[in-house]
Amino acid sequence: MKILRKIILFFAVVFFVACQNKKQQKPNVIYILADDLGYGDLGCYGQKIIHTPNIDRMAEEGMRFTQHYSGCTVSAPSRCSLLTGLHTGHSYIRGNKEILPEGQEPLPEGTYTLPQMMQEAGYTTACFGKWGLGFPTSTGEPNKQGFGEFWGYNCQRLSHRYYPYYIWHNTEKIILEGNEDSVSEPKVYAQDVIQEQTLRFIREHKNEPFFMYVSALLPHAELVSPKDSIYAMYDGILPESFVYQGVDSGLNYRISNYGSSLKPHTDFASMVTRLDAYVGQILEELRKNGLDKNTLVIFASDNGPHQEGGADPDFFNSYGPLKGYKRDVYEGGIRVPMIAWMPEKIAAGKTTDLVSAFWDIMPTMADLIGCDLPKTDGISLLPTLFAKGEQEQHEYLYWEFHELGGRQALRSGDWKIIRQPIKDAEKTSVELYNLTNDIHEDENLSEKYPDKLKELELLLDNARTESSLFNFGK
Repeated sequence: MKILRKIILFFAVVFFVACQNKKQQKPNVIYILADDLGYGDLGCYGQKIIHTPNIDRMAEEGMRFTQHYSGCTVSAPSRCSLLTGLHTGHSYIRGNKEILPEGQEPLPEGTYTLPQMMQEAGYTTACFGKWGLGFPTSTGEPNKQGFGEFWGYNCQRLSHRYYPYYIWHNTEKIILEGNEDSVSEPKVYAQDVIQEQTLRFIREHKNEPFFMYVSALLPHAELVSPKDSIYAMYDGILPESFVYQGVDSGLNYRISNYGSSLKPHTDFASMVTRLDAYVGQILEELRKNGLDKNTLVIFASDNGPHQEGGADPDFFNSYGPLKGYKRDVYEGGIRVPMIAWMPEKIAAGKTTDLVSAFWDIMPTMADLIGCDLPKTDGISLLPTLFAKGEQEQHEYLYWEFHELGGRQALRSGDWKIIRQPIKDAEKTSVELYNLTNDIHEDENLSEKYPDKLKELELLLDNARTESSLFNFGK
């Protein structure tokens, strides 16, 4: 009988392990989104000053995209595009519309989102970092849009401060003790707290499929970083040409306004390297828990480099070979780095010039996990990532931006059209560029190629539907 029990126990264990392994065949997904990181801010994209060894190694072990585009040129609409699979001609959120005292215009009830899709497919879902798609108690809260757990800032305006009075865990305010005094030096760097929760989630859910949206704050202004070994890498090394004077005192000064930076170059560089360290910690956590071969990790940025709070993108050449900054619809404002990493699934050291955008991520995930998806504006990138099957191509990519008079852009093949400002018809001008020959968008070809201009203007006009929330006031 004892021998029989041992045999039964043995096969029970084998069956249990087999079930666990079968359960783990469903791939995990981690999408890491930097905030205001420029196309040229990473070593693997040409950065010469700032150290990013972990992200560079991620590119060496995975695939680097050279023609990937954000959803928009500012935060909220870009994130909406990412999470809904719709470009800004069809999405609900098309601008940074603020809701006081805390939050932005919410995603409506009934919006079908990427995390909701993953939840329905049996994934445990979580968001860490900046939200910006719905104020607390609104229909746009993370927990109402498909995320089972949320740690971070609900409001992107409040996320301007790295030493805030509080952050959110789901619908609960987490007071950061040490930051509550408006006079003394703050003690708790919120992004470090959020990173701890990110790593904790990986450990706690290693035995079930998970989808993580790591929406990091870095390197968005304000420019401030803990004075640790990362900061010391640049302190006294980088030249400083100015001091940024921000808001450092007064009632509730840690809400919204940027703080001062005595050394803006040092602060910015250390923030990018700190972000790189976070990415390295995530990859290491996956390796330690045996998840690295079964987890797709994607790294990207939400838009081009910012100039606020003392940031100096010209010093760092943050836009790389491109023209423009955040809020521009030139390439520098919307073309962003993207790296995909999944050892043994994605071949190491690959670079692709496939034209792709944020609204491709949702159909790519649907293809990855084998689920049906309502029509989006995107295409699956899986054939390129896994080098299997024929890769579909975009007919065009489209963007619109509702600040600074309104701006539109559309790319079709090598050609790109820009129309701005939209809201004043008398001032509206049209620009036409061939990106193959003119990646910096210096030569306006609108008069030289009138037929191509007419063709793209027709696409531009038909690429969008009007929104009662955001329109150009035409």
